[in-house]
Amino acid sequence: MGKDVSASDLLAANDALLLCTGATRPRDLPIPGRDSDGIHFAMEFLGKWQRRQRGDEISPISAEGLDVVVIGGGDTGCDCIGTSLRQGAKSIVSFEILPQPPEARAGDNPWPQFPRLFKVDYGHEEVAVKWKEGDPRRYNTMSKEFLRDENGRISGIRTVTVAWTKDPATGQWKMAENSDSEKTYPCQLALLAMGFLGPEEYVKNIFFSLIIALIVFSLFSYAIQQLGLERDGRSNIKVKPSPVNGGSIPHTYATSTEGVFAAGDCRRGQSLVVWAISEGRQAAREVDEYLMGHTLLPVPGGVIHPKAQSVRKAASVAGFRPAVEKEDGVPVSPKKAAFEAPPANDYRARASRRQ
Repeated sequence: MGKDVSASDLLAANDALLLCTGATRPRDLPIPGRDSDGIHFAMEFLGKWQRRQRGDEISPISAEGLDVVVIGGGDTGCDCIGTSLRQGAKSIVSFEILPQPPEARAGDNPWPQFPRLFKVDYGHEEVAVKWKEGDPRRYNTMSKEFLRDENGRISGIRTVTVAWTKDPATGQWKMAENSDSEKTYPCQLALLAMGFLGPEEYVKNIFFSLIIALIVFSLFSYAIQQLGLERDGRSNIKVKPSPVNGGSIPHTYATSTEGVFAAGDCRRGQSLVVWAISEGRQAAREVDEYLMGHTLLPVPGGVIHPKAQSVRKAASVAGFRPAVEKEDGVPVSPKKAAFEAPPANDYRARASRRQ
């Protein structure tokens, strides 16, 4: 989309578009030596290994016999640790620039906020068991430079430790490097797992992309540009707020462009798969209501009465659909929509509905 098929043509050929492209644009680490060989984004490393495990004829990025440094925590960083261990890494260390989380809730992290607590996941535990050196994570550690050998491959990472202080006036946290804290870690494979910045940029600036990677990243943003979609402050696709104040759904899935919807990570930012499943279902409900004038699909935590479901199915089999009438250009409420026979020449009647 955006390259072989323009987004505008795709919208013209369909009644509605639902964008579920994810938010897989990774955060980079632009420090000296970044162009050294052996530095990879976490999803590149994990993706190739999974494809190889699936049986694809592909050469994975291997950690066998190497000193591995994973920069960044979270679930993705833990997966990098576990995969490197299974591949036969020589050593594994993980850098986290933030302090180690507390064992219990801090005063500024009350319920019902998500608890920011120290936890040991499978990757951390397995490394500790294998090498008897404890947790592989190094907190308050900032990477300063990627070192490389005469062949241009990464050979180590120069780091410093940092201290965090809270400004009593503003409440903001400030970071400062600790003096005499420099340390160099051996490393022949660095994996960047520092989170994601939003939807891929492969739809935005195709005309200024100079290399293959940038062309791939630019296609999606170019399609977003073609569709005229707005973005929020985190570069995710912006949707409209819910017209029902105080309801269980604080937002819609409708974008700034008529007939275009967005759900999942490309709307909310990088998150868990359970959120993607939930948003996909609720976006489908909203698209159904947009096209049909009403919907019987369930709301979050809701169910559909079997009788209501059978009535709709019978109407569909009979070749009827709910009419979406307009009064002064405004769609009437679903309760006022009546069933009508579809046009003989075009069941979906795309053109008439758009008008």
